[in-house]
Amino acid sequence: MVTLQDIQEAAAGLRGVARRTPLVYVEELGAHLKLENEQPIGAFKIRGAYNAIRKLPDAARQRGVITYSSGNHGQAVAYAAKQFGVRAVVTMPETAPAVKIAGVKQWGGEVVFAGRTSEDRRIKAEAIAAQEGLAIVPPFDHADIVAGQATVALEIVEQLPEVETVVVPVGGGGLISGVVAGLAAAQSRAVVWGVEPAGAPKLHRSLAAGKVVRLERTGSIADGLITLNIGQIPFAELTRERGRIRGVVLVEDDSIRAAVQFLWRTCRLAIEPSGAATTAALLAGAVPRSRTTVLVVSGGNVDRSLLEAHD
Repeated sequence: MVTLQDIQEAAAGLRGVARRTPLVYVEELGAHLKLENEQPIGAFKIRGAYNAIRKLPDAARQRGVITYSSGNHGQAVAYAAKQFGVRAVVTMPETAPAVKIAGVKQWGGEVVFAGRTSEDRRIKAEAIAAQEGLAIVPPFDHADIVAGQATVALEIVEQLPEVETVVVPVGGGGLISGVVAGLAAAQSRAVVWGVEPAGAPKLHRSLAAGKVVRLERTGSIADGLITLNIGQIPFAELTRERGRIRGVVLVEDDSIRAAVQFLWRTCRLAIEPSGAATTAALLAGAVPRSRTTVLVVSGGNVDRSLLEAHD
């Protein structure tokens, strides 16, 4: 399990690497936005990826790292590996957005395409790791990843001590479990709502079943949120703090598209669909408003056509 010490160590290790991202109030939403799109790789994933690579044994890290990702975690691993001067390989879906493929390559990552699902790219990454002696840096199912993501919550509480509600997008569960653990570590009373695409209700079904439920298929414009299942470690963290989670809501792709366009038109923020999911949930009335609500905007690696068509 992720401890207070783990989170504090992650925060210390991330100084000078991950940015302390802004928390801005948007009048039209009646809520604050935690702008993780302003991280060096455009998404919160740098927190967990760097922390996990930092904590690898030196000998393992020097042989290089590999991960499987729809895009943002891959960019984060490539960026972090570059800071350590080691090789990074990323298996990505054939359908990965061009902006995310370019992002991985920009930071020196080697891209290998593997099918369309998270399972396809995981299997490919494990095979390459075995063949080439690379250390696997999973996207969400690892305690060091969760501890890194927990630093988002530490910052939120420092920036807005009176925060009552934090709304978090849900992919594999690393971010929401990190936020829950981070709020607990900061001794905040804030509650958490999760947001998933209607086409990928992984956590929604898992919480209802009381165990991790694996979906047969997922699909959504929010490519970072369509893993087939929640990680076992994130789910264990969420189960431990079950009372803090008020619910997991599902949003349709049309609502997510509308939120992307709202953030662009109203705030001039270029946010990817996965990052706009929390705004979509608030605009749709799927999550209740509190006096101090924070929407975690997880990333901004968006295909510009989603913005320009409605500019």
